[in-house]
Amino acid sequence: MSSAISAVSDDAFEAEVVNSNVPVIVDFWAQWCGPCKALAPILEEVAQKYDGKVKFVKMDVDANPSTPPKFGVRGIPTLILFKDGQVKATQVGLINKNDLASFIDSHI
Repeated sequence: MSSAISAVSDDAFEAEVVNSNVPVIVDFWAQWCGPCKALAPILEEVAQKYDGKVKFVKMDVDANPSTPPKFGVRGIPTLILFKDGQVKATQVGLINKNDLASFIDSHI
């Protein structure tokens, strides 16, 4: 992970995501997921563009089994945008850089 994207766990989810004072994109992923790996460099690039405006975190669904079901995560990669502690939008599957930026811009 880079300085632009950090890992989040079940234990830290509320503090890092729900209580964040900026919008947060949570990437629900797993090591074995090919599309998740393809999404990683796209997220890195977009995270740098939104530095200071949007927080980006990754949650490994295998290591953190409690949080994903609370938000209906059934397939990965799943991106969920949280704003003011609430789910504002969800994107399931691989997404390109331009569509990811549009997804973020339309909800923040």
